[in-house]
Amino acid sequence: MNLQEGSVTANLNPRSAISEAALRAYSLRKRSMVVESIVLAAVAACVIAMRSHIAAVALATGALCGIANALLSMRGNERLLDHRSVASFVFGSVLRIGVFGIVPVEFGLHAPAWAMGIYFVGFFMPLALYAVNFARTLRTD
Repeated sequence: MNLQEGSVTANLNPRSAISEAALRAYSLRKRSMVVESIVLAAVAACVIAMRSHIAAVALATGALCGIANALLSMRGNERLLDHRSVASFVFGSVLRIGVFGIVPVEFGLHAPAWAMGIYFVGFFMPLALYAVNFARTLRTD
């Protein structure tokens, strides 16, 4: 929507205000989070497997679910920014909580109770790695 010459032009798309460099950095952080999570979970699962196979499976499963949750959450936030549909954002969030909340319960039912704790270590690892990468980006900028 253009107003009179010399006045401010209304910005209908909030993402257009974000620079291309910032979007590339965001994409790079997401990709880095995925790769670092997979590598760290694989190494940790191999070490843990020497002691307990179920713990290694719980950690690897938690990491994969955590990666999927983080990426879906980020996509939901991007869509909220683009479309401003709070209802679809909330629905997606509730759906994610339901799906990723069932998995540790299965570990609790079919494995020792501590396997749920190992699952959650893997589940929150991608978010922790993303936060560390983001903090590192803020310090270097």
